[in-house]
Amino acid sequence: MSAATILSLPDQSTARIPKMNFITKENGLLSWLLTSDHKRIATLYLISITFFFFIGGALAGLIRLELLTPQSDLMAADTYNKVFSMHGLIMVFFFLVPSVPATIGNFLVPMMVGAKDLALPKINLLSWYLYVIAGIMMIYTMAVGGVDTGWTFTTPLSTHYLNTHVVSAALSVFVAGFSSILTGLNFIVTIHKMRCPGMTWFRLPLFLWSNYAAAILMVLGTPVLAITLTLVALERVFHIGVFDPAFGGDPLLFQHLFWFYSHPAVYIMILPGFGVISEVVSTFSRKRVFGYTAVAFSSVAIAVFAFFVWAHHMFIMGISNYAALVFSLLTMMVAVPSAIKIFNWSFTLYKGSVTFETPMLYSIGFMGLFTIGGMTGVFLGSTGTDIHLTETYFVVAHFHFVMVGGMLMAFLSGIHFWWPKWTGRMYPEKISQLAALITFIGFNLTFFPQFILGTLGMPRRYAAYPPEFQVLNVFSTAGATVLGVGYLLPILYLTWSLKYGAIAGDNPWQATGLEWQTQSPPLTENFAEIPIMDHEAYDYEWLEKQNRARQQQEEVV
Repeated sequence: MSAATILSLPDQSTARIPKMNFITKENGLLSWLLTSDHKRIATLYLISITFFFFIGGALAGLIRLELLTPQSDLMAADTYNKVFSMHGLIMVFFFLVPSVPATIGNFLVPMMVGAKDLALPKINLLSWYLYVIAGIMMIYTMAVGGVDTGWTFTTPLSTHYLNTHVVSAALSVFVAGFSSILTGLNFIVTIHKMRCPGMTWFRLPLFLWSNYAAAILMVLGTPVLAITLTLVALERVFHIGVFDPAFGGDPLLFQHLFWFYSHPAVYIMILPGFGVISEVVSTFSRKRVFGYTAVAFSSVAIAVFAFFVWAHHMFIMGISNYAALVFSLLTMMVAVPSAIKIFNWSFTLYKGSVTFETPMLYSIGFMGLFTIGGMTGVFLGSTGTDIHLTETYFVVAHFHFVMVGGMLMAFLSGIHFWWPKWTGRMYPEKISQLAALITFIGFNLTFFPQFILGTLGMPRRYAAYPPEFQVLNVFSTAGATVLGVGYLLPILYLTWSLKYGAIAGDNPWQATGLEWQTQSPPLTENFAEIPIMDHEAYDYEWLEKQNRARQQQEEVV
């Protein structure tokens, strides 16, 4: 049977109302909680991480309200410490790390390789349960008083100071780490062993290359964090003397172990987002991604370099000048594969048939914000400027430009791009375009002033600040209000679209991936028959031939 015959099995011209793959009388809650279908698990993850995103966002709102005035007049200083610490813990470990891999990745990886499910479907469900258990533990930590050590569990504060609930928070992150490891393991095995006939490594969509690289980081890096936090909890309870100098420990050892994972964690967060941008940019420029091989290998290069740059977080912590020089050089080198992606996406747009649907607007926003975040990272990778900037709001702005401006824009781009495939429904395009614009403006108004504040010397993690910094903080808080509107709108119109959205059809964007060659929402086993991949990724001439052949079949009928 030819590939054309297989891939045209679902009739894309049929204007049927898709059977929504959500809870019905015949499809009860228990069947969802015991499911092994990767698409349902992706939906469970999407609901869960959205819940934690709004908790983390509410805490961010409290931070910005406190910083609206120079005095610490909304909350006490120790309460403020707990608020920004819990904000960081929830957003990093319960939103940013799992956002794209656990939701969009879970939904797409099997379909993109032409498989019926992930290689280990029950392990996939277990990963979601571990995530939920970890989330409940973190909510418990917040309910009983929270953590005030920062999301980095800085020692000896986390091992010695009494007014903080480090053990439950550390155990929460420990369990969430195992969820991440299982997801990464599932992706690696699936991409290696379950590719359909004809799906060679260099026919893989770049989304799979990015998630494969991120999965390697999850599997290799997360156990280091788990061991480190276990030692923190043991030292706090039993005073065994690993990190706390009061008991003969070395706090610098904690920094090495924590950042050995936590800098690769940045790429666990951002690499899957890179994959989303590659798919969206190619689809809405109607071109194969420029330099496909270079973009693919740049994802692997980022994964490799990620394990050799951790100590640029430690330039002011007592490491040797020689070590600082080496890690500064390595930090500059990791910028190269990231720059390759930006340049290649730009060349993909060049002379393409570019259209500006909502996913494309979010992707262009990602490219701009991530570029600013990456370029400001060069200042923090240089020892001279880092010594001045590392404990200021410059770091806050840099991190949020990369992680929130970058990762969250990519996540929203991917959700809007694959929403028609996920649900079978379209969303209102004009409102969604407005939301993308509001988000971009609100983000810049929120975080760009913080670069200036940091350069002027405003320290981070302080509830009070000198009055001369108030104007820029007012801008930042106003921007956070606009940004909140930009994040709330998609929740409203995407939920509305589940019932009232127009029928999407099987391939509304005319994209080339295998996931677009099955019905929307997809079949339980994704494909009626195993597809055959007989063309390169992003081959739009192939797609046009398929469409012409399908039209001829319809005319004959």
